[in-house]
Formats: sequence, structure tokens, C-alpha cells
Amino acid sequence: MSDGHNAPETERTESVWDEDRAPGNDASPTVTSGWRSGINGEWAMFAAIAAIAIVVGIVNALSGAQDAAWRGDTADLGQRLFWEMTSIIVILALVPILMLSVRYVRGTTGLARRIGIGAAALLAFSALHIAGMVSLRKLLLWLAGNRYDFHFSLTSVLYEFRKDAVTALLIGATLWLLESRRELRKAAQESLSIPAIPQEQPSSPDLIWLRDGTSRIRVRPREILWVASAGNYIEYCLADGTQHLIRGTLAATEGELARFAIVRVHRTRLANLDRVSGIEFKPSGDFELTFDDGRTLGGSRRYRSAVASLGGRTAPA
Repeated sequence: MSDGHNAPETERTESVWDEDRAPGNDASPTVTSGWRSGINGEWAMFAAIAAIAIVVGIVNALSGAQDAAWRGDTADLGQRLFWEMTSIIVILALVPILMLSVRYVRGTTGLARRIGIGAAALLAFSALHIAGMVSLRKLLLWLAGNRYDFHFSLTSVLYEFRKDAVTALLIGATLWLLESRRELRKAAQESLSIPAIPQEQPSSPDLIWLRDGTSRIRVRPREILWVASAGNYIEYCLADGTQHLIRGTLAATEGELARFAIVRVHRTRLANLDRVSGIEFKPSGDFELTFDDGRTLGGSRRYRSAVASLGGRTAPA
């Protein structure tokens, strides 16, 4: 489309002001989908922990019943399942506390503070688990017409605390690994996303910013020789021989560059009149511009008035 010679391979970039894009060219917003993904991730995490806890509870009940049978005691598998399931229900209800504790520890600096937060969370988890488990068993057995007595003592509390410590550490480690994986995925997504570019640049208004993916290219209007239409893109031809493709229309670009004396000289071309060193009119009424670096660009007679201020010989009638 242009008459420039020996131009290097064109780079595809995007101009900062090119905001009038078709809806299909823009990425869909990720706020809603990100929120839904977060909710789904929380439920998936909780479901995984619940499934593991239920399986462990069933195995414990079966193992306890088998051990009792070997000792000659009453196995009573149903009762053992009842103890295990009531304990698991309370543990699952306390998982959000462990989740918040893990996230708080991850966001805290200092080993001493992390240990203190972890110890406080463990004590709270065990106390709530014992109280909740006993209350739930009392309630369910009361509804069934029976009684339940936990026999509170230091020995029984320490026994339950020991089991609670193992449970809390296992669940906490699982949550820690899941949080680490989530943060890695989030960092990877952010590294692939294109950062927003401010609409107002703090630099001089006599500068043009072109956007090339995640990077920006600053171009001075004086460096532009011509701009040509290239399908769905606009081709910038610079004085140093480089060329850049940006997404947009020539009409929109013409309005942005008119203040720099870059005007339309052809249906598909704009020329920088400040870089024109000569002009030659053709018998047909068309004309040819010669730039100060020796390259030339053809113009159409339809836009002859745009270069009238440049002088040159009068075209034949």
C-alpha cells in the first residue's frame, strides 16, 4: 500500500487510544467468574475434607469393633459409628475456623507470632470440639430417650485433646497445601493477564503511545512518516525504518493525528507533512510525496487540497 522501500518486518501493536473495539475482541470480565470459582473451590475443599473424615471415622469404628471382639467385649458397631459420626459432624463445623487460622498464619510474619496463632487456634478447636461433641451426643440420645455422660476429667480431656491435635494438624496441613496451590494459580493467571494502561499519560501530550501486548512503545509524531490502512490494522511507518501494526481504523487514527500535521493524502494513507521535502504532481492529478529520508509515497488527487500548503508546481489542467 505504501511506496516505502526496505522496511523491516512489521510488529503488531495496539494504540493506547484504540478503545472502540468490537465486543468479540475484548476479554470477558473475570470478576463474576472469579467469585464463582472461589465459592466452588471452597465447597470442593470442604467436600474433600468431609469425605476423608467420614472414611477415617468408619475405619476407626470398624477397627474398634474388631478389637473389642478380639478381647471378648461387645463390638456394638452401631454405637461406635454413632460416636465417630457425632465427632466428625462437629469437626466439619469447625473447619472454617481452621481455614481462617491457616490464612491468618500465612499472612503473618515472624515464627513466634505464627506459633502463637497456631497454638491459640488449636486450643480453641479442641475446646469447641469437645463441648460440641458432648452437647450433640446428649441432645441426640435425649431425643432417643437415653442419657449420655462424658465423665469430664483431666485424663479424658487430655485424651480428646491429643486426638484433636492430630486432627487439627492434618486438616491444617491440607488447607495450607491447598492455599499454596491456589496462590500459585492466581499468580500464574495474573502474569498472563494484560495490565490496564492509563488513558492519561503523565508525559508530554506531543507523544504517542502504542501498545504491544503488555509493553508500550513511545513514538514522537516527528518520527512518523506515514500511516496506512492494513485490513483490520493500521500500519505506522517510522523514519528509522521500523513499522508497527495497531488494531483500529484509519478514520479514528486520522482524528488523533491531525494535530501533528499528519493528514490524509489517499483513501488508505496519512502522511506527515512536516517530513515532506518535495512534491510532484502527475498529469492525472495524483501526486507523489518525497520525504526527507528519500522515501516516497503516492497521493490521490481527491486529497490534493491537503498538500496545497506545501507548494510545488501546479498540476496540469
